[in-house]
Amino acid sequence: MSLFLFLVLVAVVLGIIGVAAHGLFYLLIIGAAVLLIDLVYAAVRFRRGGRRHRVAR
Repeated sequence: MSLFLFLVLVAVVLGIIGVAAHGLFYLLIIGAAVLLIDLVYAAVRFRRGGRRHRVAR
C-alpha cells in the first residue's frame, strides 16, 4: 500500500511541475503514465488479494 501511495505522490508532483514550469510538458506526460501504471498495479494486486485462503490448523 505504501508503494501505491508513493507512486501517486510522484505522479502528482511530476504533473504539477510539468504544468507550472514552462517547457517541461514531458513531465506532465510522465506523471500521467506513472499514475496509469500505478492504478493498473493496484487493480491487479487487489484483485488477486481476495483469492488467498488460509488453511486452519
